[in-house]
Amino acid sequence: MSAALIFGLLFALMLTGMPISISLGLSVLTFLFTMTDVPIESVGLKLFSGLDNFGIMAIPFFILAGQFLTRGGVARRMITFTTSLVGHFHGGLGLAGVAACAMFAAISGSSVATVVAIGSIMMPAMVEHGYPRRFGVGVISTSGALGILVPPSIILVLYGVSTNTSIGALFMAGIVPGILLALMLATVTWFIARRNDYPRMPKATLREQVYAFRESVWGLLLIVLVLGGIYGGIFTPTEAAAVAAVYAFFITVFVYKELKLSEVPKVLLQAASMSSMLLYIITNAVLFSFLMTHEQIPQEMAAWIIDKNFGVWTFLLVVNVILLAAGNVMDPSSILLIMAPILYPLATKLGVNPVHLGVLMIVNTEVGLCHPPVGLNLYITSSIAKMGISEITVAVLPWLLAMLVFLGLITYVPEISLWLPHVLGMI
Repeated sequence: MSAALIFGLLFALMLTGMPISISLGLSVLTFLFTMTDVPIESVGLKLFSGLDNFGIMAIPFFILAGQFLTRGGVARRMITFTTSLVGHFHGGLGLAGVAACAMFAAISGSSVATVVAIGSIMMPAMVEHGYPRRFGVGVISTSGALGILVPPSIILVLYGVSTNTSIGALFMAGIVPGILLALMLATVTWFIARRNDYPRMPKATLREQVYAFRESVWGLLLIVLVLGGIYGGIFTPTEAAAVAAVYAFFITVFVYKELKLSEVPKVLLQAASMSSMLLYIITNAVLFSFLMTHEQIPQEMAAWIIDKNFGVWTFLLVVNVILLAAGNVMDPSSILLIMAPILYPLATKLGVNPVHLGVLMIVNTEVGLCHPPVGLNLYITSSIAKMGISEITVAVLPWLLAMLVFLGLITYVPEISLWLPHVLGMI
């Protein structure tokens, strides 16, 4: 009954058009003040203690790094490099778009930043070279979702903070699935391009490839710096985020020189604005998690599932259905912050590895980014390509189907996510 009241109030507020962060806070406070005897002091204490987490500091740093890289010409150099490698294949520019999104995702940690940075350059280039606009939109909308799976991912940090799971292990767990998804999206891209005989680029010479690599190497080194530093024990994921922000500032201002020092305050302000919005959602999600725990809702759900003899396969199927449904009305960070504290205790009771659950949740939210009505990637590509949402929804279907197949693999073959952390001794 408590669960029905809490979620009923939450969805009622969301249906009014109220932002999810405020809906969360109001539903929790209304329930706490009218239906429980929780002291008001404990609410304030929980708010502060919930945010008093070293891992949360990684979020604003990764956002700042992404802002610097988006503005500093790194995306354009990565596109040039990937095009020199795969441009001569069928659908070469599309393949270059997938590869560039994967690389930029590995340094920005954000799906939105990836779609904006790569899409604003790649989609007009595809149209200019004779590719249909719908093809470019399908490639970038879905490949941009790699931004929240390939480490360092801001959403993986949120999951780690919400469930007290090792962020380093989560980062490593995202590498193999990220590569596999990129390959699947590239295969769909190649198949469609070959079937429709889309244009191919002239094959780049070795000299051109070497030059393109040298131009993009400063951005690519950030991947090595962050992941190598974490695995090598040089710094924690939070410290890696701070290093990434400083490194991104250095290469965009002093190496590539595409960002003037006078423009840095504007970038800082944009990063602060995005960070504050996300931290406000986290604050209200902390309250929501506190209420769930106080009302014993996850524990009662776990007891019900065990009583019904649900196996792991059935449980994971139900999780996917719930998360895919949530993707229709919520953005990835909201889904994660609301659902992770509920699903985590259930999963651990059934023996599901928390790292596997984290990757599974991220892949579900990736799918949500690529279909309406809330699919953020679709709205961004719509504004870039000047196309309607309904037309874009049809355009992304082949790649979206590949993502659903990938979701099935991630769900029922946990070794895809867990192999690398196991090898590295992180889980």
